[in-house]
Amino acid sequence: MAPCSIVLSVTAEALHGRIAGKSRLAAPRVVAPGGLADVFSRMLDATARTLETLADVEWAAISQSLVDLLLTFSHQLIGPASEASGTATQAAILHRICQTIERRLDDPELAPAGVAGAEGISERYLQKLFEGVGDNFTHYVRERRLQRAWADLSNPAEAHQSISEIAYRYGFGDSAHFSRTFRHRFGLPPREFRQQEAERAPPSTASGQRGWPQDALAQLRAHPVPGAAKKIATLAALNTDECCEAADQTHHHLSVEARRVHWGYFSRTLAPQTEISSGDTITIETLSQHASDDPERMIAGDSGAEDVFGWTKHHKNVDRRGAGPMDASVFGRGAGEGFGVHICTGPIAVKEAQPGDVLEVRILDIVPRPSRNPQFEGRVFGSSVAAWWGYHYSEFLAGPKPREVVTIYEIFDAGDNPHACALYSYRWEPQIDPFGVVHSTYDYPGVPVVPGTVKRRHAVLDGIRIPLRPHFGVIAVAPREADFVDSVPPSYFGGNLDNWRLGKGSAVYLPVSVPGALLSVGDPHAAQGDGELSGTAIECSMTGTFQVILHKKGNLAGQAFADLSYPLIETETDWVLTGFSHPNYLAEFGAQGQSEVYATSSLDLAMKDAFRKMRRFLMNVKGLSEDEAIALMSAAVDFGVTQVVDGNWGVHAILSKRLFENAP
Repeated sequence: MAPCSIVLSVTAEALHGRIAGKSRLAAPRVVAPGGLADVFSRMLDATARTLETLADVEWAAISQSLVDLLLTFSHQLIGPASEASGTATQAAILHRICQTIERRLDDPELAPAGVAGAEGISERYLQKLFEGVGDNFTHYVRERRLQRAWADLSNPAEAHQSISEIAYRYGFGDSAHFSRTFRHRFGLPPREFRQQEAERAPPSTASGQRGWPQDALAQLRAHPVPGAAKKIATLAALNTDECCEAADQTHHHLSVEARRVHWGYFSRTLAPQTEISSGDTITIETLSQHASDDPERMIAGDSGAEDVFGWTKHHKNVDRRGAGPMDASVFGRGAGEGFGVHICTGPIAVKEAQPGDVLEVRILDIVPRPSRNPQFEGRVFGSSVAAWWGYHYSEFLAGPKPREVVTIYEIFDAGDNPHACALYSYRWEPQIDPFGVVHSTYDYPGVPVVPGTVKRRHAVLDGIRIPLRPHFGVIAVAPREADFVDSVPPSYFGGNLDNWRLGKGSAVYLPVSVPGALLSVGDPHAAQGDGELSGTAIECSMTGTFQVILHKKGNLAGQAFADLSYPLIETETDWVLTGFSHPNYLAEFGAQGQSEVYATSSLDLAMKDAFRKMRRFLMNVKGLSEDEAIALMSAAVDFGVTQVVDGNWGVHAILSKRLFENAP
């Protein structure tokens, strides 16, 4: 039998921007067996024999691995075979440098000085090596990161990973920056590129196999492999962030960790953490931004909270906290400047959601997140801050004036009388964050309060039990007007509504203004009174389960949300309409909206907006005349102060469904 040759043809594109140097392998060469040559040849042979049965995703992974091996192998051949010249030595060093970079692409702090030090060369010499092949260190690293991200975004095996996860994997800490850089390099935003690649892929068969005979598939279905179902179930259980089919809907789980949250802002540029369909349910873990008020009780031992709040003198896991400038040049408080404070999990893309649609978010369940610290394990805690942005701040009777006070609560959610009791309080004292910045007031989210730096006062609110009203202060879709929007002022897109009626069994309807809707949830509260006078509720980390239903704009006629331009809350007994001082401050004030709204809010404006919205609702949805609507509002609609602390003040109007039980 004649010997068989296997040929691996590699295009320049497959190298994805790696420096391979000038080829010295123009003539065929016979390589002795052993070492890497043996590994490479055996892998090539095994691939050739199983090629027809490899799934597309398996082939994508193997083909990239073969390219990586071939590149390493070729560099290995070049060195010993070349004369002992400076060029050969430089090529070998450059190859080692490229391998080092390849291993450290996930490090956002990757810099030429560190790589040069690891090789025992000067930074200047390192740059000269790159210049010798017509490149430079910074461009090469960026190109490799982009090319690796390009490969993952086009790989079906990575379809379950969000775009931000892939960006983070290759050292891009800012999703918006990654999106802009990727678009500049490849001509498409990452999301559109991934969609394009998915559409280009050939339709997969039921097996997903290359060339698997259809009669074999039929046999496999008729006679399944023993234990296959158990293996599939086990695999599904291993990754709780994946979805599992249940009847005619899918359930998803979104855990909380640094890469899955955005802190203090909403953005139309954020890559979705997962994508769901209308009717799906999803469990979303959320953290209170006030957990750092008592890190021992609310962060220690909790891997998710430790990841999100992680902050050392060298690194902050979630750097941007707010919609402000990243260089902290205005007030010097920290990246994002604290213009926005809420930890939001998400965003979540909803398939087929487009501007003009309405997203219904039903709250099926809310469960408090217990402490993971062995010292307090199973107990639940929350925090409330009487802060400088509170309505009370200029109205103190006693000294010192002014002052900020933090109260730590324990939450008792079991039994017939769920309630919160105060454990202790303390006055805010200047705290030094891990970067060395002094915070004289509560001016930047997530600053850890160091034990011993504050004086705890016990027996506060002694004997008082506060009934629980668990709800999410923030439920939002992405606004359309700006790339980064402060999470504090609520508006037409939802956001920081701070209405305790958004609890279990309720729903909120939000007008969609960007493709995919981009739903985010955060700011969990254990209890809050109307007004949220001091600036906060009892802030407590919680996990919610939601059902998300998309109402297409062509099917809205006759619905209560047919002409929706604001967040509409529905409970079992009531419709709750949300009025704001400025219904859409982003459009009203333009580029200055995120600062102007804080200066011009008033209850008078919010009351007028709530009145106008209720009038429109009664006339358009319930068919009343204007005179009838005004008469009913005065006699039966309850107007209340939602909050006076969120920049865009709120008044809600509550309309009981019972009023219309006998209406025609």
